[in-house]
Amino acid sequence: MDHFVEFEDVCKYYQTGSVKIAAADHMNFYVDKGEFCIIVGPSGAGKTTLLNILGGMDSCDEGHVWLDGRDVSRFSEKALTTYRRYDVGFVFQFYNLVQNLTALENVELPLIYRNVPAAERKRLSEESLKRVGLEKRMDHKPTEMSGGQQQRVAIARALAAAPPLILADEPTGNLDSKSSREIMDILRKLHTEGRTVILITHDDKIA
Repeated sequence: MDHFVEFEDVCKYYQTGSVKIAAADHMNFYVDKGEFCIIVGPSGAGKTTLLNILGGMDSCDEGHVWLDGRDVSRFSEKALTTYRRYDVGFVFQFYNLVQNLTALENVELPLIYRNVPAAERKRLSEESLKRVGLEKRMDHKPTEMSGGQQQRVAIARALAAAPPLILADEPTGNLDSKSSREIMDILRKLHTEGRTVILITHDDKIA
């Protein structure tokens, strides 16, 4: 494959009673390395399905999904686990933070799964939180932070393991306009630093 990300005739079906619903219907597209790709569409258009398949959290029923020349759609469960840990950083609409952990501890979680030693884990997590402007909030838990701050923690968590691909699923969906601009500024900066970013949204203004 010549492209960093490529979907080749990807189909995903769901069965509801006797009705077969196509969440992805022969989807074809590609993204080159270092691009910032924004996918826009209304709710129910299949945007999250696309991101979940690319992120290795769901499988396609037909077609192929390629990342950097590797056919992700043919990975074993073990290979998918490794892929999620090392190749992809996720940013979700609802943050998905662990409520009883501090910001620093939340960012450290994926590094624990990568078996990063404790001292290095702490250093990487602190650096990631500083990059998103939360150096003074590292010891705060999610309930002690605003929505925008929680989303910054989520971005720091995605960054800590230095994955080549960032997937953002409606990252500004729960934020006010000021916080939305701040989050988009952070994602744009990551792009200028060479990260490939794919963001999905239903908001034309964000696009």
